[in-house]
Amino acid sequence: MEKNPVDIMIAEAPELFDAYNEMSKTVFSSKGLDEKTKQLIYMAMRAAEGDVGAVKIHAPMAKAAGATRDEVKEAILMTLLVCGMKGVVTCLPAALVAYDQAKVSK
Repeated sequence: MEKNPVDIMIAEAPELFDAYNEMSKTVFSSKGLDEKTKQLIYMAMRAAEGDVGAVKIHAPMAKAAGATRDEVKEAILMTLLVCGMKGVVTCLPAALVAYDQAKVSK
């Protein structure tokens, strides 16, 4: 079984991971956008790069923040305007599976 890249980073470079994690918390804690919007934007940016792993992680986070399945789908479809089919064909199926499988407590 393939190891999660984040787990590898934590094991191999814990100080670097901690610094990255703190920066990420700072960016996501800003007040200009709500959490749902931030997750959708972040997921679309990662999809534009073809980063399936990040999209699979953030689709459930977007759902927990209140995003609908259609919003997740449309955020990824927006990458068509920037990078063509790359983000859609590599990330959309994984995002929708991750979204559908995510359990969100209310």
